[in-house]
This record gives sequence, structure tokens and C-alpha cells, in this order.
Amino acid sequence: MTSTAPRTHLLLARSAQAATAAAAVADVFRAVSVRDHHLHRTDDSLGRSGFASSVFLYLMTPTVVLFLVWLSRSRRNAQELSPEASVPSRGWTIGAWFVPVVNLVAPRLCVLAIGRASSASWAEKRDTTLVNLWWAAWVAHAVSLLVADRVSPGSMAFLVVAETLMIAAAVLLVLVVERVTALQSAAFGAAVPLAPQPRT
Repeated sequence: MTSTAPRTHLLLARSAQAATAAAAVADVFRAVSVRDHHLHRTDDSLGRSGFASSVFLYLMTPTVVLFLVWLSRSRRNAQELSPEASVPSRGWTIGAWFVPVVNLVAPRLCVLAIGRASSASWAEKRDTTLVNLWWAAWVAHAVSLLVADRVSPGSMAFLVVAETLMIAAAVLLVLVVERVTALQSAAFGAAVPLAPQPRT
């Protein structure tokens, strides 16, 4: 891998982190607008909820793409840094997110495998806990949306819980991306020699 790869990976990580933050904020506005329309159905509320939902969709789509590209690049980096480590295939790293039921467990395992293979500095207790907290918040957010839709559509309590979990999951994901990227950048920095300085 060339010396420019860590810099490219860092740029990709920063893009995924920024997109994640923007999508999380947009989701809060979307949820509030949709609830308002559910409780007070007017043409204005329909327009606001439709606009907020569209903005969220336009932000979430590139966020998913950026994160999966970052994850795929991280998997490749981890495999290069630790050739003997057990890391998921490129296809499974991406595909695991789209298989029903399996996607409740497998993506977390993929991220953990990539993290462990990225560096000997991976702190099993601290870093694994970070990934687990992120995944728990994300799954709990999805479950809370399903429960709210069936039990109490338009409930403010469910909205607050769901969006709090969404923001928590986004913040934790930003930290997971930061941790894995930092470990890999440090590992490549130690492995790649500095370019020779010109003689004066």
C-alpha cells in the first residue's frame, strides 16, 4: 500500500463522520414533522413532513454509501496489516448489512474483526465496549421505531426515546470510525518509511 493510502482513508473517514452527524440531525427534524402531520393532518403539515423526509433521505443515502466504502477500505487495510487475522470477505462486509435477521448481528462482528486486525493496540475491553454500545443503540433505535408504530403512533415519549437512541448511535459510530481509522493510520505510519529528504 502506498503512503497516500492512510491520508485517503482519513479523508473518507471524515466524510463518513460528517455525513453521519448531518443525517442524525435531519432524522430528528423528520421525526418531529412526521409526528406533527400524524396528529394534525393538514396540507401544510403534509408538505413539511414530506420535505423533512426527503432531506433525510438525501442525506442518509450518501451516509450509507460513505460508511460502507469506509468499512470496505478498513477491511482491506486490516487484512494488509494483519494477513493472518480472520477478517470477513469484502462481499460479506457489505452484504451482511442487507440480509434480514442476520443484519442484527453480523455487521457488529465484522466491525469487531476489522478493529482487532487493525492493530495490536486494539484494547479488547474498551474498544469492544465502544462497538457494542454503538450497535446496541442502533438496534434499540430500530426496535423502538417498530414498537412505536404498532403501539402508539405519534407518541412524544416514543419519539424522544427513538431520536435519543439515534443521536447516541450516530455519536458512537463517529467514535468507532475515529478509533479504527486512528489505529490503522498509526500502524501504517509505523510500517511505511519516511520519504528521503532532499540533500542540501
